Amino acid sequence: MIKLISVASLLFLLAHPGEKQTAKLAKSKIVIDGIAKESDWKAAQWKPLDQFWLGGETDTSDFKGRYKLVWDVDQLYVLAEIKDDTLIDIYKDKFDSWWDDDCLEIFVDENRSMGDHQYNHNAFAYHVALDGNVVDLGTDYNPHFYNDHVLSKRTQKGKITTWECAIKLHTDKFKDFAKDAQPAKLAVGKKIGFALAYCDNDNSERREHFIGSIPVKGDDKNKGWIDAGIFGELTLTK
Repeated sequence: MIKLISVASLLFLLAHPGEKQTAKLAKSKIVIDGIAKESDWKAAQWKPLDQFWLGGETDTSDFKGRYKLVWDVDQLYVLAEIKDDTLIDIYKDKFDSWWDDDCLEIFVDENRSMGDHQYNHNAFAYHVALDGNVVDLGTDYNPHFYNDHVLSKRTQKGKITTWECAIKLHTDKFKDFAKDAQPAKLAVGKKIGFALAYCDNDNSERREHFIGSIPVKGDDKNKGWIDAGIFGELTLTK
């Protein structure tokens, strides 16, 4: 039986191809300094950060986001350009409501296995704070720093913040506190579960908006921190 798709659904899919995307192999070393000076960044295409997972849509004076991706054998690199009129870091305790401060959130599933990852390392939801600390939940149900998984640097010019990140992709065999953890090596053709998001707080105890890179079906769009099945599919290419 042929399943027909509505015109509205077809238009939506054409306008939001982010569920499947590619990243090209970097030809030179990427230096994490918050400045996109490398030729690989200049050649990479911008992708929109425009899916409002939480909060109503805002105008571009409040928020506008886009990002680029490249990779090498050791790391996946993310360059995000975020226009945000207010940067907030309310919670001084880094493990207190870390998702309610302004932060970049990087979702990665090393082998695109999908499924639950709330209190396991089937996938990761790295919250990269304004100060560079990286937080996710561990297998003990508590938040931990994963600063050795994600190296980041951000620069700011007016209301534009540029985030440059290098992510080591750890497998589902990763164990918290292990001193000998080895991230996966990357290669052409590898498929990774990936999504990017931004937690936007203008001036309140809770974030007002949560903006992602991919559309999420259903009413509950805030489930990337639990379900890696909503991540997009990223294929590494030459």
